[in-house]
Amino acid sequence: MRRVLILGGTAWLGREIARQLLDRGDAVTCLARGSSGTPPAGADFIAADRLLPDGYAEVEGQPWDEVIELAYETTLVAGALRALGPTAAHWTLISSVSVYADDSVPGADESAALVESFGAEDYAQAKAAAERLSSQDLGDRLLIIRPGLLAGAGDTSDRFGYWPARFALAGSGPVLVPGLDELPVQVLEASDLASWLAVAGVRGLTGVFNATGDSHPLREVLELAADVAGFSGEMISAPEAWLLDRNVRYWSGPRSLPLWLPAADAGFALRSNTAFHAEGGEPAQLSHTLERVLQDERERGLDRPRRSGLSRTEELDLLGMLAAEHS
Repeated sequence: MRRVLILGGTAWLGREIARQLLDRGDAVTCLARGSSGTPPAGADFIAADRLLPDGYAEVEGQPWDEVIELAYETTLVAGALRALGPTAAHWTLISSVSVYADDSVPGADESAALVESFGAEDYAQAKAAAERLSSQDLGDRLLIIRPGLLAGAGDTSDRFGYWPARFALAGSGPVLVPGLDELPVQVLEASDLASWLAVAGVRGLTGVFNATGDSHPLREVLELAADVAGFSGEMISAPEAWLLDRNVRYWSGPRSLPLWLPAADAGFALRSNTAFHAEGGEPAQLSHTLERVLQDERERGLDRPRRSGLSRTEELDLLGMLAAEHS
């Protein structure tokens, strides 16, 4: 039986990884503060603050078959490497496609240049720094996974789930969408990433992999989302400049149109996933992902407050402005 230590394991992706490892028969330990939730039933839980001197006291020095690191803060990553790196047989670092310095090149693979990793002033820099530190300490025991957009039940970012939920909420009413010409989307279900990661650990896979879904035009994604939701209204698109002038944001966050990217950054959703596919990565069919996401959105509430997107009131106000300007 493999002994796996997850540094985290109580929030969305980490919890799904822990669940799938348990289903495989692994002995799973989750070390975390526990402020983000609880690990799945069957996992051992150690409540610890990794910033404290004794943060790893209960797990240090043990012969872990696998350590899975989800953090990106330099202090946490470096501390874990010091405490656990010498005795871990295999190490998986969850990084991000955000580490790439250039998002304008379609089809760029894992060899593309990264952002400056020294200083770790923001998320991308911190993830790049985590990769650099881990590579220096672990060498050929390290698997680096760079996920793109993830989706699935329990996703708290609200980026992908916004669209099927909004079409379901609108019903036969209008929905505001960005201009859809040639904008791409890559999405991978968190459960698919977790199942691939579990097998990769058993195999001792090492190297760097973009863990992304296949690329689809945003138009296709929204049309499928509308169909899954039974939407019978009209999608009304607004020009990029018009939206930006009215403080509508790209990609995510409050008052945004999720998944919408500047044309110059379209390569962010066109990353090569050839290596991921070659090692068994299999994204679910987009329609099936949308169906599962919509079911979860209905259970959590279509009109709930969200971290990303427009409220229905904001959306209708913007649609009213757009209609008035064209009357």
